Amino acid sequence: MFASAFPLLLLGFSLGMRHATDADHVIAVATVVSRVRSLGTALMIGAMWGVGHTLTLMVIGGAILLFGLVVPPHVGLAMELTVALMLIGLGVFHLARLYRAVRRGEPPAHDVAPVKHVAHHDGHRHDLGWADRVFGGSRVYASLRPLVIGVVHGLAGSAAVALLVLTTVRDPRWGIGYIALFGVGTIAGMTLITGVLALPFAYARARTSGIHNAFGAAASLLSVGFGLFLAYDISFGSGLFTAHPQWTPG
Repeated sequence: MFASAFPLLLLGFSLGMRHATDADHVIAVATVVSRVRSLGTALMIGAMWGVGHTLTLMVIGGAILLFGLVVPPHVGLAMELTVALMLIGLGVFHLARLYRAVRRGEPPAHDVAPVKHVAHHDGHRHDLGWADRVFGGSRVYASLRPLVIGVVHGLAGSAAVALLVLTTVRDPRWGIGYIALFGVGTIAGMTLITGVLALPFAYARARTSGIHNAFGAAASLLSVGFGLFLAYDISFGSGLFTAHPQWTPG
């Protein structure tokens, strides 16, 4: 029985790897990774993003498979809208932090580093906010952010993956296995992609802070722009706020 299902499980892993290359995933991770200082940190961010994505897939996709849940178009579009709003929020948040750092004449704050208060000529001290001040030195806290981003992104894809499985797998147990390997493929793909994305930012940081800031600003602006495009397409193109929304999981 396993031999007959092996090709399907392998397909799940392969599609998970490909799923990691979706534009919204890459843009979100590029925005976050623009602020990290090492390749190891970038790889951790990609892995945690993939873990969060997989958790949502397993919960929502598993519920659809096991209990035959039906996702109404309004709900499906609303889940996709959360991804658009998160992309906008990520971009705006990082642009604001970059702007404040440039105005103060200091390099932008980086993730996964102990928070150090920096003294300036006016005698005031600036930090990363109360959350970073309290938890900034914790790797658990630093890992939680990409995990949450992955969870949100999983909302948009979980129904599509489950519905795809339903068309090819009749046994819910193998369907859950397919989703699990899809998630493992996504974790592997996002870890690889994040590592690749970290390289130009590391190169720019080694050159000048100006180039690095420009790369970070470009990634943040792309996140905002793509998020706005998605929000418009979901709200008006697909008719989320109308009586007859058009939603095709994919």
